Amino acid sequence: MCRKRQIVQRSVLALGVLFTVSHAAEAGPPLICRQFDAGTASVLPWSTATDWKAPDRSYDVARLTADTLRLLSDDAPVLARMENLRRATIYAAQDRRVAAELLAAVLGRALTAAAEGSPDPLAWFDAGYLIESYRQASHIYQWDMLSGAERSSWMLRSEPEGLDGYHFVRKALDLGGSHPEMEFAASLMKEGSISADHRQRAVAGAKAGSLLAKNLAS
Repeated sequence: MCRKRQIVQRSVLALGVLFTVSHAAEAGPPLICRQFDAGTASVLPWSTATDWKAPDRSYDVARLTADTLRLLSDDAPVLARMENLRRATIYAAQDRRVAAELLAAVLGRALTAAAEGSPDPLAWFDAGYLIESYRQASHIYQWDMLSGAERSSWMLRSEPEGLDGYHFVRKALDLGGSHPEMEFAASLMKEGSISADHRQRAVAGAKAGSLLAKNLAS
């Protein structure tokens, strides 16, 4: 089980409503250990267990790249993308070949769109989010957060070389303009003032009662 970190509670004002937002004790690297509420959106298969690492043991990991790309459709909400990429990373950690294939496919989609003169903010977001998810997944191994059997089967052991996923997410924000859900995602990739600035923008754009507000408060 991932170790817990305490994060300072803050009160923020968004859309004229006073929210008390608590970054409640998150378990380990947030892109991996924090489960996101995707509402009714389609997501990769998962077990009914409440643990952060609870993949469906009957799922065929060989299908992961095709299934993930299908779920990262143009109309998929950002929060669903976040949960799907979290689950995809945990599945990919079971198989080095699948992990490399998935990263190449997701990154290739962003690079291809850019090369064709039609850069896609969502494609850049997906690529950046997956890269940073792989980075944080490697910390789970490096920081010895897994039991013996789980540790030996966890294949994401080192950070992606030469790739800055946060930079790609910033590119997505530059291309797509204000996007509170992407700001929330970016806040989980950094710490300190950079993280706080992204989170503040996410809170400011979160409508009361929205799925984003629910995820921010969890």
